[in-house]
Amino acid sequence: MSDQLNWFKSSYSDDEGGDCVEVALAPTIHIRDSKAALAGPELHVSAPAWSAFIAAVQPGA
Repeated sequence: MSDQLNWFKSSYSDDEGGDCVEVALAPTIHIRDSKAALAGPELHVSAPAWSAFIAAVQPGA
């Protein structure tokens, strides 16, 4: 299934190298490391859990 998802690079990843976090939005949120995108593990979380995570890591949170 992960090969059918629309993956995008995290907005916090810079352009100085190929290593970054990639996210795919679906009914569940899929997160992976770009270095191991095809063979590595993926983390799947619910949309509410992802929203809570994003809110918690925002500057000043």
